[in-house]
Amino acid sequence: MNKIDIKAVVQEKYGLAALRSAHGASSCCDPITSNLYDQEQRRQVPEAALLASLGCGNPTALADLQPGETVLDLGSGGGIDVLLSARRVGPTGKAYGLDMTDEMLALANENQRQAGAANVEFLKGEIESIPLPDHSVDVILSNCVINLSADKDRVLQEAFRVLKPGGRFAVADVVTRGEMLPEIRSSMGLWVRCLAGALDENEYAAKLQASGFEEIHIEATRIYRVEEARSFLSGQGLDIDAIALQVDGKFMGAFIRALKPRIVAHD
Repeated sequence: MNKIDIKAVVQEKYGLAALRSAHGASSCCDPITSNLYDQEQRRQVPEAALLASLGCGNPTALADLQPGETVLDLGSGGGIDVLLSARRVGPTGKAYGLDMTDEMLALANENQRQAGAANVEFLKGEIESIPLPDHSVDVILSNCVINLSADKDRVLQEAFRVLKPGGRFAVADVVTRGEMLPEIRSSMGLWVRCLAGALDENEYAAKLQASGFEEIHIEATRIYRVEEARSFLSGQGLDIDAIALQVDGKFMGAFIRALKPRIVAHD
């Protein structure tokens, strides 16, 4: 499975999800993407933004965003986390969304228009090459997108580059715990469902550290059990009964925190 194949499959899936959401159909819900936002947050965004949500957590609720901060959401989709962030940072702050899929960007811009959010800007680009200057962002958010990248080292290096000294990495993602079956790692279908590309929790922390981050914490927010694994694995050409017990408790929704040091020797 090469990088170009992964990118093409991800673009196709998320482009179709955007089109479904624009016509009032939901793109979720499985055990990973369901029940992530409370009623108040659901009220604050256009319905199409909620329908397009394919996240695995709620980073805006955990990132401790402050008025006046600049936020960047990597893989912003229909814009739900960008719009929620924009409310938290207020008119003196700014919320950027970055996405490579034209259909998602069109949906996000329409959601921004409906929300009347003036402090929001959606950018076209890839999370491996962020189109923002060095030291320009206070907080990096992402919601179940980094696992989709075939070059996660590059993503983390880019996040580190655009963060200001002392900036925060506050990401929801799927991670694994322990060894993963090769047949799961090789499934393209499971890759775009946030599973095959998920990093082991220890490997994720090591990559963050190698990119220069410190104070790294990975907190499991939802551990998927064997009944939910059956939902993930269905339709993937796998013998679910044979492997379901081997994936029980190995996939987790997690909140991943890290800081960029205030003094960086070689940034």
